[in-house]
Amino acid sequence: MSGTLTIDGKTIPFAAGQSVIEAARCSGIYIPHLCHKPGYAPHGSCKLCTVFVNGRKTSACTYPAAADQNVVSDTPELQQDRLRLTQMLFVEGNHFCPSCEKSGNCQLQGVAYHLRMLDNHYPHFYPRREVDASHPDILLDHNRCIFCNLCVRASRDHDGKNVFAIAGRGINKRLIVNSASGQLKDSDISIDDQAAQVCPTGAILVKRTGYQVPIGERLYDRQPISELALGKEDSHEL
Repeated sequence: MSGTLTIDGKTIPFAAGQSVIEAARCSGIYIPHLCHKPGYAPHGSCKLCTVFVNGRKTSACTYPAAADQNVVSDTPELQQDRLRLTQMLFVEGNHFCPSCEKSGNCQLQGVAYHLRMLDNHYPHFYPRREVDASHPDILLDHNRCIFCNLCVRASRDHDGKNVFAIAGRGINKRLIVNSASGQLKDSDISIDDQAAQVCPTGAILVKRTGYQVPIGERLYDRQPISELALGKEDSHEL
């Protein structure tokens, strides 16, 4: 079943099976998100895409679009919530943009710019997390993981493997590698896997590709994430 719904006063169409966030994206409306990716099963972990649907607070990536829904996304309250959530992600891990190879291509950084984040607001946790450089082609920096679950879903649902999982809760939450040693070198991940490419931060990096595109000329250096997420990419070669 298809029909129309309203987002922030604008009536838009939706197709059968679409979520609210996908209906918005197809109509050129950006709702901030980190754990959502078109073509992936919804997860609802980052909560940045929280909206009001007919007065009820819910994640836009997991909520099915339906006829005559009244969706509210762009309010001071919701934008403030998104800002605070993003600030918490920055302090929960070690996200030092000037020293990160992903700077300019990082969705977390892109969302922070979109929300006009100027400081971290909260004290840093500085968790002690290891860097796994054991694999010949792929680096795993646990310090930069935001637990979006994208690599888990990519490996399981798209690569047909089971390389990653999330374990623990709270401050003990961590990304784990499903191998006997717990290291990437003993897993069956490949450089061509979607799991090696999908990370929205600098947690999973392909080796020997760093700085091929100079900082200042990368995705979110050229265009805001609100445009790129809607497919409004400029003509520059990536």
